[in-house]
Parts: sequence; C-alpha cells; structure tokens
Amino acid sequence: MMIAAQADASRNTVKKYLTQFSNSGFGFEEVNALSDRELEDFFGKAKEHPPSPRMQCMVRYFPHVDKELKRTGMTRFILWQAYIKEFPDGYQYSQFCFYFNQWKARVNPTMHMDHKAGDKLYVDFTGEKLHLTDKETGEIIAVEVFEAILGDSQLTCAEAVPTQQKEDFIAACENAMHYIGGIPAVIVPDNLKAAITKSNRYEPTLDETFEDFADHYGATVLPARAYRPRDKALVEGAVKILYTKLHLPLGKEVFHTLNDLNKAIYEAIELHNTQMLKGRNYSRRMQFQEIEKQELAPLPVQRYQFKKLFHARVIKNGHVNLGPDKHYYSVPYRYIGRRVKLLYSRTTVEIFSNYERIVTHKRDKAPYDYTTDKEHMASTHRFQSEWTPDKFLNWAAGIHEDVRYFILQILEKKQLPEQAYKSCLGVLSFAKKIGNDRLIMACQRANSFGVFNYKTIQSILENKMDNYEESIFADELPMPCHDNIRGDYK
Repeated sequence: MMIAAQADASRNTVKKYLTQFSNSGFGFEEVNALSDRELEDFFGKAKEHPPSPRMQCMVRYFPHVDKELKRTGMTRFILWQAYIKEFPDGYQYSQFCFYFNQWKARVNPTMHMDHKAGDKLYVDFTGEKLHLTDKETGEIIAVEVFEAILGDSQLTCAEAVPTQQKEDFIAACENAMHYIGGIPAVIVPDNLKAAITKSNRYEPTLDETFEDFADHYGATVLPARAYRPRDKALVEGAVKILYTKLHLPLGKEVFHTLNDLNKAIYEAIELHNTQMLKGRNYSRRMQFQEIEKQELAPLPVQRYQFKKLFHARVIKNGHVNLGPDKHYYSVPYRYIGRRVKLLYSRTTVEIFSNYERIVTHKRDKAPYDYTTDKEHMASTHRFQSEWTPDKFLNWAAGIHEDVRYFILQILEKKQLPEQAYKSCLGVLSFAKKIGNDRLIMACQRANSFGVFNYKTIQSILENKMDNYEESIFADELPMPCHDNIRGDYK
C-alpha cells in the first residue's frame, strides 16, 4: 500500500513489478544500475487493453457520423438518436460527443485559433439557397444566403440577396457592419469572384470595387487561402448552424418578397445570438456587448456608394462615352485619344488616367447627350461651343443696329447653324481689321442690295460694288429678278 501510494500507481501494477523482480534472480543493486530503456525492457512495456465491443461498435459508426454531418441541417443529436436506436446499450449523448471529438482530432487534427476582440469579420455565402415564390405565377426563385460572423464574440448575422454578384455582396457586407454597429479591423472573405479577381497563396489580387468599399470603411481585406476552409472555420461552423436554424424551418415556409424573407431571417438570427452558449452562462450577444463592441471602429457618416467600372477611349471632341448610359462626359483636351477608366456610382462618374483621377462629373443617364465642362476644351473649341444666335446678335448690336440687321438676315437665311455661325464670325471679325465705322457703312450698303452673306461685305470693302450687274451678286442670284431682290439666294 505504501509503495503504491508513494509511486502514485495501482496496487496491481506494484504487485506485477515485484513479481517480475523476484522471478528475475537479480539483486537490487543490479536492477538499480539499469538505464531507463533497459528498465523498460526488463519489466516489459505496458500492454494496452483492447477496446470493449461496445466502444468498437461506436468507433466503427464515427466515419458515418462524419460523413452525414456534411449534409444540410444534419446534427450530432439526430445521428446519436439513430446510433442509440441501433445499439440500445450504447453510450449516452455526452459520451458519444466526447469520444467523437477525440476520434475526429486523431484522424483529422486541426490548430485551435484564438480570436482578438474587434479583429476579424468572416463573410461567406451558404452553399444551400432559400427560395421565394412569385405571387402571380407561382414561380420558385432561388436566392443566396449571405452570412457574417465576428471572430471573438461569434455574433452572427445573415441576409438573403438575389445573387452572389459584386453589387449584392458588397451591399450585404455593408449591412452586416451596420448590424453589428461598427467596423472590424479585417474582413475575411472566401475566394469569391466578387471579392478576389485572382487567387494567390501569398498575395491575392483584390477586386477594385471591393477594395474601394473596404477603404471607405477603413478595413483591411485578408482573403482566406484557396482550398483552406480551416482559415475560416468559424464561418464554416456558422454555415452549419444556419442550415439547422434557417434553412430547415424557413425552407418549409412560403415567402413572396425578399423583405419578408429577410424579416424572418433577422428574427431567427436574433434568437440564435441571444441564446445561451452551451456550457456557458452568457450568449453571443452578451459577449459582444461586454467585450467586442467597444473594440470596433465607428461607422462613417455616409454609406458606401457602389461603383462600377468601364473602360473607354477619349474621342476627338474631348468626350468619353459611358457605354451603359450612352452618355458623353468631357475630359481635359490633352487626353484626346487616350484610354481612360470610368468608375461610376448612382450619382457620380469619376474618370481616371494612369491611376490618377482627372475629372468628376454628376451622373446623367440621358442617352446620346453631352455633359461638358468648358474648362476642359481647347480655347478654339471652347469658343465654338459657345456659338449661339443670341451671342452673334448681341455682338452685332454692340456695333450698330444695321450690323445687327445684317447678321439676323444671315442667321435666318442659312439652313445649317454651323454655316451661319461661320459667316457671322467672318463679318464681325472685320470690325477689328477696319474699325466699326467702315463695317457699319458696308452693312448699310449690303442691306440696300438685299444680299446677305460674307462675300457681300468683303466685296464692298474691296470696292468691287461699282458695277452691280457684273459683281459677284450675279453669281448669287438664280436670275436677275429685281422685284424679289430679298428672295432665297444660294
């Protein structure tokens, strides 16, 4: 008894070693001189007792349990019920789970990860979809289920969205951060196309729009490694929980709108977050409020505006076409001929060249229309863009009323505005060359002839008007009809 107590071994073990020592024929000094390896060989290695038939039956059942747990909505409790029905003398649920965890760790060991409060938000889509039913046609419409979970408190949120496309994914991520009421340091997405354009073990390429979204909220994106679900074990575990708490009950109900479905999802998620954790006296929500909430960064005043990307080339008139709207936006004229990148949101259009933003416009969806900033145009083009009938009439009126009358007749006569504007510009430019007085006299004389064009003024000023019948006006008239001298002229 004393030896067993001092050696912290059972009496049977002590008896066994004493018997082996007595039967060996060696003295104490000889045995005491042996090394640990020699002592182990001398007394013999401890023999492991084979597991009982009851344990063997349960262990043989574990591979089936591991496989079945991958099914949507399946739980250990359901599988234990099936096991105890087949083996009535089997282990109870708590022992069943204990030995299964030991078996799982032995055949598929993993590293335990400690999570820092406010550090990571894991985001992903569940594999299984929920469904809406069209009220009029009865058509079944599949919708994706997005989920996010905080690493430390395990506070979970979920939302149904139409697709896994970039716009829906970013909107769901944003709603998740507003649900938790703060911004984590890191967002950990799976290798979704909406978040990652090119997977890489060391430095994956992020989608520009998703990266811009993360920058807006001041978070870093750290994608999980491709084909490494253990990098986001929490979100994978949350997916299994959602299958049981969302997909199984809500899959049996009928929802006609995304709003109604998300309302039901929100209620189920709130129940999940406020439920006491197994073996603990607190819930996910309580742990979040106490530990993690204060570690999150505050939300910005404005929500993120989703932006789409479009590439185009600046055309010769200094504008670039936003293809989806078929609307043209001006850029500084020095960029004519270059390829530029357009990032556009619901309200704005930003144009970039070589990673530099060169201009921002208010978005206008009017097709085949132009949004032009005059400062972007070359001086000549800028002047031409400002040509209007009122501009020329006001210019002429500033010289004399007879000049204004002459210009008015040119504008009314010409069918093409651009052609009329050029003639007006030519006439009015004489004021700088010869002075206002000579131009007024020339216009007065031209008005008396009733022929209104640039050549008339030019000929008068060059003293070619002495012989009217032989002047250039003979070319202007279709026939010498003096009764209709103000008729239509070519």
